[in-house]
Amino acid sequence: MKKTLTLLHSNDLHGDFLAEKVDEKLTGGVSMLSGYVSKVRKEEKNVLYAISGDMFKGSLIDQEYRGISTIEIMNLLAPDVVTLGNHEVDYGLAHLLFLEKCAKFPIINANMFLTSNGIRLFNSHRIIEIDGMKIMFIGILTEDVLEYTRNEKLISTLVGIKDAAEEVGRICMAYQTVDIDLTVLLTHIGYENDQKLAAQLDPDWGVDLIIGGHTHTFMEEAEVVNGIPIVQAGTGSGQIGRFDIVYDTLRNKIARWSWRCDPVNENTAPTDPVMEQLLESYKSRTDAKYRRIVTSFARTLTHPSRTQETELGNLYADLLQWESSFDIMLMDSGAIRKKELGPIVEYQDMLENTPFDDVLWMLKVTGAQFKRMVMHILRDEAWEGHTEFYQFSAGVRIVYRRSTRTIEEFRFRGKDITDDQELLIALQNYHYQNFDEFLGIPLADAAKNMKPRVIATSVNNIVEEYFSTHAGLDAHVEGRLVVLE
Repeated sequence: MKKTLTLLHSNDLHGDFLAEKVDEKLTGGVSMLSGYVSKVRKEEKNVLYAISGDMFKGSLIDQEYRGISTIEIMNLLAPDVVTLGNHEVDYGLAHLLFLEKCAKFPIINANMFLTSNGIRLFNSHRIIEIDGMKIMFIGILTEDVLEYTRNEKLISTLVGIKDAAEEVGRICMAYQTVDIDLTVLLTHIGYENDQKLAAQLDPDWGVDLIIGGHTHTFMEEAEVVNGIPIVQAGTGSGQIGRFDIVYDTLRNKIARWSWRCDPVNENTAPTDPVMEQLLESYKSRTDAKYRRIVTSFARTLTHPSRTQETELGNLYADLLQWESSFDIMLMDSGAIRKKELGPIVEYQDMLENTPFDDVLWMLKVTGAQFKRMVMHILRDEAWEGHTEFYQFSAGVRIVYRRSTRTIEEFRFRGKDITDDQELLIALQNYHYQNFDEFLGIPLADAAKNMKPRVIATSVNNIVEEYFSTHAGLDAHVEGRLVVLE
């Protein structure tokens, strides 16, 4: 006997709640996303909807209410199961546990636990029975993507892919007598790591699908590794992943499957009037507080890729270095969240573009140490999109050739940087706390040059002050970082 199952999935929604006009067409937003899910639930017999992490951060509606608004919105969206992403812990562990209590949907994670006694913080899995089929979802999040929790001494995660694979095996083997029909891993570890994880899974464990997140990977077709389809649905609410599965109940296996990523727009999805009303309630309150103009740009400035020098990257690196006591600002590319900004910039645009506000640290490094840092930033993994990458403030000139892994120019303010030259650099707290990993040299070595110190308590305070005192701002890609293929 054969049965059908439609498995819908999203990942990395990041507070992308409101529809936008794209090519004269309303696209995305959770109202149409909810409409799409509801439409499919009416059209198909057996439908499940899963979210693979990072519901939070990215919009003022989320930030103003520290995720409570997001949980209320997700409750209306009504996923059948959700796994944790790295940004679920941005408001703190205690607050996350509070938010879980507010959720009317199950949140799963197999490998986050209390350091003191090894007790899991969340249920490791969820078994959902639909039309006589038992579908087991297991949530996986490794330490690699949890840098924000490293100061949380009470919690730990299984460290790497090998440990995560073994934990999946233990869970699967523990439920062999339950007659699980399908096993789905909901991961938030990144596309490349999903491939590595799939390769380490024993076929006897019976993992059928991996639905991932974290790297915001847009896919045209599923990647099959070790017989396991791996998928991801980009980022935001403008698209949704869809598996259509035919399951053979006599042979206890998938007879056939197909996967695609469907656009969510006014042509493919109706709006959800209840969701519209909830969104308008939140939007009216945040608009009243945040809809004020803070500056204007000469034109729209762009940030098309986090692994290249960009206009917005240069603007932000420069304004943070403006009238400062340090030489070079290393602005995290990933901290700039919008692809474009301006020419009119409202306060809410400013906050949404740099939602990860924190303190600014200053350190002293030698020219030799700075070169090692740059080489680490530009290592081969950088081009896969899941290492930290930086925008440099004015005066820096770096020319790097990927084919030979060499720096061909290394200059500051028109002069070659010598090994013994001393440079004062600045970076945000998140990067200071993960200095060794992100920048490739021990923080202790840099601290020998000068005791690091906090020079600003809020990056966004500096941004707001600069914006409010400057108008007609412009920035261009100047060749501060040139990467030769």
